[in-house]
This record gives sequence, C-alpha cells and structure tokens, in this order.
Amino acid sequence: MSALVIIAAVTLFALFLGVRARHGHDMSLEQWSVGGRSFGTAFVFLLMAGEIYTTFTFLGGSGFAYGKGAPVYYILAYGTLAYILSYWMLPPIWRYAKNHRLVSQPHFFSRKYESPALGTLVALVGVTALIPYLVLQLKGLGIIVATASYGKIPSTAAIWIGAAVVTSYVIVSGVRGSAWNSVVKDLLILAIVLFLGIYLPLHYYGGLGSMFRTIDAARPGFLAFPARGSSVIWFQSTVLLTALGFFMWPHTFGSIFTAKDERIFRRNAMILPLYQLILLFVFFVGFAATLRVPGLKGGDIDLSLFLLSLQTFDPWFVGVIGAAGILTALVPGSMILTSASTLLANDVYRGMVNRNASDATVATLARILVPVVALVAVGFTLHGGETIVALLLMGYSFVTQLFPAVICSLFPRNRATRQGAFCGILAGVAVVTLTTTLHWSVGQLMPFLPDALKDVNIGFLALAVNVIVFVVVSALTQPRPSEQTHAQVH
Repeated sequence: MSALVIIAAVTLFALFLGVRARHGHDMSLEQWSVGGRSFGTAFVFLLMAGEIYTTFTFLGGSGFAYGKGAPVYYILAYGTLAYILSYWMLPPIWRYAKNHRLVSQPHFFSRKYESPALGTLVALVGVTALIPYLVLQLKGLGIIVATASYGKIPSTAAIWIGAAVVTSYVIVSGVRGSAWNSVVKDLLILAIVLFLGIYLPLHYYGGLGSMFRTIDAARPGFLAFPARGSSVIWFQSTVLLTALGFFMWPHTFGSIFTAKDERIFRRNAMILPLYQLILLFVFFVGFAATLRVPGLKGGDIDLSLFLLSLQTFDPWFVGVIGAAGILTALVPGSMILTSASTLLANDVYRGMVNRNASDATVATLARILVPVVALVAVGFTLHGGETIVALLLMGYSFVTQLFPAVICSLFPRNRATRQGAFCGILAGVAVVTLTTTLHWSVGQLMPFLPDALKDVNIGFLALAVNVIVFVVVSALTQPRPSEQTHAQVH
C-alpha cells in the first residue's frame, strides 16, 4: 500500500507542476511550443538530458546489460559523441531559428531550402518516428506501475492514467510543463540510479570488482563483445549512426529553439558527457541482477531492475523507485506529444492544407491534436504487438536520414538543393522501411563482404543511399546563374 501511495502522490505532483508551469505566460504558439525562447542553461540542459533518461534507459538499459552484456555500452557512447558534435552544430541552428522565429524542425527545413513540400516530408517522417517512441514510454510506464504497485494497478489502467496526466498538462502548458517536470525527474532519478548502482553490487557481491569477477566466472565471455552479431563492428557503427541521429528527433531538435542564448549549448556540451556517465550505474543494476534474478528471457529482461529491487527493498522504497520510473515516462512523453502535435498543426496542416493559417489557429489546432495523438499511441500500446517493435527499430534510422540535409544547410554556401534534400531523405526512408520490414542485414544483402563488416548497422546502408541520391540530384538541379542572382537579390 505504501508503494501505491508514493506512486500516486508523485503522479499528482507531476500533473500539478505541469499545469502550474503556464502561470504568468500567455500561451501563444511560440510560448507553447518553444517556451518563448527564454530557457536558460539549466532548463535547456534538462530538456536535452531528458533524452538520456527515458523508460527505455531505465528499464531497457538495465535489461540490455542483463541480457546482452558488453554491447550495452553503446548506450553510454552514442550520447557522449552526440553532445560533442552539438558544440559546433547547435549554435548556428539556434541563430537561424531565432532570426526566423521558427517553432519546429520541419519549419527549419522548409525555410532553409525554401520548400514547404520538404518541410511537410520532414514532418511526416518525424511523426512516424515519434509515435512508436511515445508508445515505448507508455509501455514502460505500464510495466513500472504494475510491478512497483505489486500488481494492485494493472498496466492497462496505468497506461490510461499516464496518458491522461501527460495530455492534460501538455494542452495547458506545452513545453514549459515538460521543463518543470524534468527538474524533479532528473533530481529523483539521479539519486535513485546512483544509490541502486552502488548499493546492489555492494550488497550482493561485496563491490563492483568482485561482481564482475563473479559474473565472468559464472558466464565466461558474457562481459566481452561476441565475435558475431553484436560485435565490435556492430558497436562502432551503431554508436556512430545513433550519434548522428540524436539531435534529429523532432522533440530534441525542438528543444534547441527554447534557449535564450547560443552559449548555453557550448556550456552543456561540456557538462552533458559527464552526466552521461551516470548511465553506468543503470548498467551495474542490470549486471547485478544477472545472477540474482536468473532465467529472464525476451521482453522480461526489462523487468530485471524491478525484480531485483522487489526482493531487496521494503515496499515504500520500491514505490520511490517506481515514482522515479514514472517520471522517466511522463517527461519524454510530454515532449514527444508537444512535438508531434506541433508538427501536425504547423507543418502538415499549415504546409499542405492552409498556408495562410495564423499562429493563433495553429496553436489551437496543436492543442486539439494532443489528445488525438495520445489516443493513437495508447491504441498502439494496448494492441500493437510486433509491428511496434519494427516501427521503433525504424525510428532512429528514420530520423538519421535528416542529418545530411541539416549539415549541408549550415555551410555558408550550401550547394545542396531542395530537390536533392527531398529525394535523399525519401530514398533513405524507403531503404529503412524495406530493410526493417523484411529483417534484412548487411550480411544478407552483401554476402561477399568480409565477416567483420557483415555486422555493420543496416541503417548505414540507408544513410549511404541517401547521401548518394542527395549529391547526384543536387548536382543535376543546380540553379542557373540567373536564378542564383535573383535569389541573392531577394
């Protein structure tokens, strides 16, 4: 009962804080979607750090360590690489967005390439990637609440309650609700993860060193990369691919626009890689569970953190862990909802249906679409099955297809054309869809490659096709000198 009370209290507090966040602000489209571009270092830090601690990391990070061993370290590496890249990439994006008062990622593409059609394509790719990401948060929420409440709240009820809470404060406060809740989430998760990652190895094994020695003796080779499958080549290619795609997620890209100053990104680029190290403590929990909660298979590996906690701690503390887990679902979930609704209203509706729609109309439509997107996500969560897993695998590979066009747009003289960007993204997305749906690997498609290269992440094939099409079409559609002169005049 004590666990249930703590979980309920934190959920209600998240709702209160999310709704309260709008106090003193007129919720125009700019305020609702990008916080009026007024967030300082701490808020921007927490919105970007929100990408690290989702239910996927909380459950999946420990579960991946439990089930796979060494390959889990890719989760630690790719975010660090992305933050280093952000030092140079984010300031020019922010400057352009501020000067042109942009409120979404597709807005950036349509202005940079002077192509509403490209903006609409980017919006559709973004929404397609975001829905399964939101489903993942809701599924994680259901698992956390059902487990931490000792089965008193079924996962279906938890999913509906969580979706209702997030929908309520997103409609009222937009990105400000996400920002305020991210403060509570990161403080709580920081304390819980550090405690669990230190205490559990000490309690069960006498320390980290003896834990790893015991695991290595019981399961030889588990702590090393396998020769095939999740090999070193898989690790390297996956880290690089996901690092390039990290800031291409619409909600992460949108968080760039909330900053009040470009220096914030350079400060955060120095701090965030250190903050990423806290993920190690999530992995330590998963490793600690390998011998203490043996026999978990398939999707059950994601329960390793909670099953070990259930047999270690009193119910009230399990409630605290569950409350932290709930916030890892609510905060990213609210950012995803805000982004998806803004994309549909600002970039699909205004881009395809009514080019002359006012900001006030778009803001109202975005709010109306919040419960619609939430209902679609709940529907997939409760009835999705394997198709959602396939869609989720597509998600990162989908958004990474936007990277070449973004990078080219930041050059002082961009030789890429709107046609090139459009065709490149379309080609990359088509390859991702085909290879993921048919479960093809690089080894199957190119059996002539050396064995080591057969484990390269299949997303690289899509990115390579994208770049080739992007370069070729841009070369074929270069504007004539007279058109360039006309563009420079305007």
